[in-house]
Amino acid sequence: MSLVVDASGRDLRSVSTALKEAIVKEPVVIQGAAHLHGLVAGLKDGEVTIQGDSGDYLGVLNNGATIRVTGNAGRYLADNMTRGTIIVEEDAGYGVGQYCYGGTIVVHGNAGDFTAVMNKGATIIVEGNVGDEVATYMLAGDLIIVGDAGENLGNYLIRGSIYVGGNWASLGHNTLLEEMTQVDLVKLRDHFDRLGIEADVKAFKKIVRLSEKPFYSTKKPIQNKNTRTRIPHDELKEALHATS
Repeated sequence: MSLVVDASGRDLRSVSTALKEAIVKEPVVIQGAAHLHGLVAGLKDGEVTIQGDSGDYLGVLNNGATIRVTGNAGRYLADNMTRGTIIVEEDAGYGVGQYCYGGTIVVHGNAGDFTAVMNKGATIIVEGNVGDEVATYMLAGDLIIVGDAGENLGNYLIRGSIYVGGNWASLGHNTLLEEMTQVDLVKLRDHFDRLGIEADVKAFKKIVRLSEKPFYSTKKPIQNKNTRTRIPHDELKEALHATS
């Protein structure tokens, strides 16, 4: 049984007050909330379902709640989340999971540009495609993309792992393809089984940082356009010398 909060025509303050009163009793369903930005912010526990679409900044500073959106989510989903789970059944906009310290974000559709920017420890899973500049300055955690990615994937990657089941338009600075391990395969399979995602884990590629000091070199590694593998300059120079 869930308590229903109708947000139609109401402002953020009144809906947040009603949510705070209801969530201590049982799970809450919020209807008609697409016009509200910053809803369900900073919750430490409880379960909330947004029926239909949500506005921007949903679930910011989430610290333990489970939040589900049955439609699309706006921009900056789960900004600065520390704990908890946020699941979007359809698409999410620009900046999913920016500055997150922990928790899990699942987008069953597509996610926009700048997803997982400066991710500091969250697990972010996108079942569809992602846009450009995804995982820029990522510091920790996992980003799992079942579909394709745009330009500059993992730009200036510092730590953490990026897994891609499809292709990317280009990789950013300080990225390196690393062979998938059995631990990686088991991790992806566990996530997919739990979330009901159908994907072949053996098709995934893993991207990690090239250097511990990404800002000491501004040059991108040269990309082999046929395989999309990034080749560091030193290795390329040695290979060209050996064949000359």
